[in-house]
Amino acid sequence: MDAVRKQIIQQNEISQLYTFTLGKIPQKVLIEGRSRHLPVVITLHGGPGSPIPFSVGCRGMFPEFTNRFIMVYWDQLGCGINDYKLKEEFTIDSFVKMTSDLIAQVKRLFPENKLLLFGMSWGSVLALKVLQEAEGRVDAVITWGQVLRNLFLNEEVYEALEQADLPEKKMQRIRAMRAENIDDKEMKFLAGTIRKYTSGYFNKKGEQVPILPVVKGLLASEDYTIKDFKAIMVNGAASAKGLMRSILQLDLTEELSAVDVPYYILQGDTDIVTSTRAVQREVEASGNPHLNVEVIENTGHMPGKTGMEAVLETLIKAITSLPTQ
Repeated sequence: MDAVRKQIIQQNEISQLYTFTLGKIPQKVLIEGRSRHLPVVITLHGGPGSPIPFSVGCRGMFPEFTNRFIMVYWDQLGCGINDYKLKEEFTIDSFVKMTSDLIAQVKRLFPENKLLLFGMSWGSVLALKVLQEAEGRVDAVITWGQVLRNLFLNEEVYEALEQADLPEKKMQRIRAMRAENIDDKEMKFLAGTIRKYTSGYFNKKGEQVPILPVVKGLLASEDYTIKDFKAIMVNGAASAKGLMRSILQLDLTEELSAVDVPYYILQGDTDIVTSTRAVQREVEASGNPHLNVEVIENTGHMPGKTGMEAVLETLIKAITSLPTQ
């Protein structure tokens, strides 16, 4: 670990690895921030099973965030430091319950601090659904790539692939896919095709977050083993075969329309995975004053450099917009 990172960690008033029981299973969670009096941000990563960019191995790696917030990094069950072979009985509600337990544990540590959720993609599902159980403990929500409905299998995906001149045989294969019975092989083919032929995942014009410093940082982490690092990508989350099918069948329009706390949605302008156009339409139709959408140019489903800057700016805007009492 380099000297700069060590100094950042030493300057943080809180930088501690906790073990919380979430959904009746002990799991490790890293909490760090410059001051114990800062607002708290619980990060909910995507996937399921993809603990990036914020993970338990990131101690001291994001001072731009930890100087302003107490950041809570949780590798969700089934990946990273909490790698675990998920059985079929693990459902969306199982993870919502774990998220609710995490909020309760964090509020016990910081009962007077404002608490925000930041959810990316699959994490946006957890952020939205846990509001129904949070009992007023969440002050605001920020999401990137809001899952709403027709994830992956939507007309924008079909249009983008047709415009990219995807071979007709492959196009027919994708149009024949159905959310209720799609298997891992078909899901990998669909996601890989979107990555290869469109800017749905990564915008080809936008500046990406440099990967090498992140990889080096995780490998140098005092909290991660090599096994934990490998479990960022290859992990037990893949064994919950029905979880992704359940996510593909979600329709969260009613839940989104009903939110009663400030809810900030960030979307890449070329994101067709969680359709930006669909999210904009639903927010406008809802008439809910708590909902806000911002579209980030030259960005896809993965945030990139500009997207990560927008996340920080939005977190700051969210907390400064809340009443002080």
